Amino acid sequence: MTHDIASSPRRRFLRDLGLSAALMPFLGGLPSLQAATARRPAQRIVFVFTPNGTVPGEFWPETAGTGFQLKPILEPLAAYRDRMLLLKGLCNRVRGDGDGHMRGMSCLLTGIELLPGNIQGGSDTPAGWASGPSIDQELKGFLQGRPETRTRFGSLELGVGVPHRADPWTRWTYAGSNQPVAPLSDPYEVFEKLFGQVKDRENLGSVLDGVRSDLKQVSRRLGREERALLERNATLVREMEREISEARRQKLRVPAPVLEPGVGTENDTIPQVSRMQADLLVNAFANDMTRVASLQYTNSVGQARMRWLGIEDGHHSLSHDPDLNTGSQEKLVKINRWFAGEIATLAKKLAETPEPGGYGSLLDHTTILWTNELGKGNSHTHDNIPFVLVGGGLGFGTGLCLHLDKTPHNRLWLSIAQAFGHDLKTFGNPSLCGAGPLPLG
Repeated sequence: MTHDIASSPRRRFLRDLGLSAALMPFLGGLPSLQAATARRPAQRIVFVFTPNGTVPGEFWPETAGTGFQLKPILEPLAAYRDRMLLLKGLCNRVRGDGDGHMRGMSCLLTGIELLPGNIQGGSDTPAGWASGPSIDQELKGFLQGRPETRTRFGSLELGVGVPHRADPWTRWTYAGSNQPVAPLSDPYEVFEKLFGQVKDRENLGSVLDGVRSDLKQVSRRLGREERALLERNATLVREMEREISEARRQKLRVPAPVLEPGVGTENDTIPQVSRMQADLLVNAFANDMTRVASLQYTNSVGQARMRWLGIEDGHHSLSHDPDLNTGSQEKLVKINRWFAGEIATLAKKLAETPEPGGYGSLLDHTTILWTNELGKGNSHTHDNIPFVLVGGGLGFGTGLCLHLDKTPHNRLWLSIAQAFGHDLKTFGNPSLCGAGPLPLG
C-alpha cells in the first residue's frame, strides 16, 4: 500500500508551519516531522453498565453475521447498526464466594474472584471486594504510563442513580485488589471535578509538603499494611494536586457544557441526570481530559422505579418475575429499550462532536461497550451476558453479530487491551483467558 504524502492532515501541518506541501518528499525522512505528521486521533472507550439482566428473546438477533435484524430492545440503536458489534455467548466464568449478583457486578470488569469477606448476599457465601483491578483501570494505568497518551484524569467514573452505600452490588470498577472506585453520580460534582477552579492556588503550596516529616514518623510506627494504605492515600493527594495544577494550564478545546440547574439525584431525575452525564462525558473526551470512562446506571439488584415510562414496579423485582408473567416481561422490555435509547443518545452526541484535527467525529474513535451483570434476571445466569459495542477506533469488525460458544469474557478484555496497544497475555483469573484475545478484527 502506498502512503499518500499529500494527505490532508499533513497538508494542514505544513500549512500551519507556513510551508508548501511540495516540500513533503524532502522532509518526510525527518523523524520529528514524521512523528508530527503521522499523529493519529486518540483511542477512547466508555464502559456502560445496566443491571438485572435482559429479556433474551427480545434482545438477541436470531442470526449471526452481517444480516442480523435488531430485536425490540436494540431498536433504539438502529441508526448505529453498521457501527455495532454484538457478542453473544460471552460468559462470566468467575466462581468463588458471593452470590450471583455480587459476582456478576464486581467480577464483570475485573474477571477475578471476590476476596473473602463478611458481606452477606441473598444466598450463597458472604464475600468482600474484588481481588484485582478492573479492565478500565488497567487501561488507565497503561495509557497514563506513556507521555503521548497521558491525560489529566486518566479515567472518569460516572454514575446515574447509584445509591450512596458501598458494597459489591454497587461497585464494578476497581483500582486494584480490595480497592473499589466509587462513581460520581451528581453531575454538578462531575462538573466541578472537570472545570472547577481552586482559588489562591499559588499560596496553597503542596498539601503534603508541610507534613512530610510527620508522615515519615508515623510510617515508621505502622505495620506493613498500614504503611501501604498511608502511602496510597498520600499518592492520591499528590495526584489531586497534579490534576489541579494541570487544570490551570489546560485550555479547553470545547467550552464547558451548560448544565440545567437544580437537578437532584433522586429516582425520578434519572433521565435528566443521564443526559447531563452524557454531556459531561463527551466534553471530557473532546477536551482530551480522559480516554477511558465508565458510566454506571443504578446497580446490581437496582430497584429503580421508572415512572417516566409508566412503570411503578422496582426493576429488580420485575426481573425476578417468571417468564409467563407477560406484563412483567413487557415492562422489562420497555426498561431495557430505554437503556438502549440512552446509549443511542450518547452515541449521537459523540457522532455530532468533531474529532480534533479533522479526523471525523469522536464516535469514529470511541467505543461504547454496554454490558450487564446477568444474562437473564430470574435465572441469575452469567451465560450470554449482553455485550454491545458501538463506535470505532479499536479495529474491530462492525455491523456484525457474533455467536461465540460459552466463551469466558476475560478474553474480550484481552482483545480490548491489545487494541489499545497493551499487550496483556492474561487478565483477571489466568485460567479463564483460554486461547487469548478474541478474533474481532
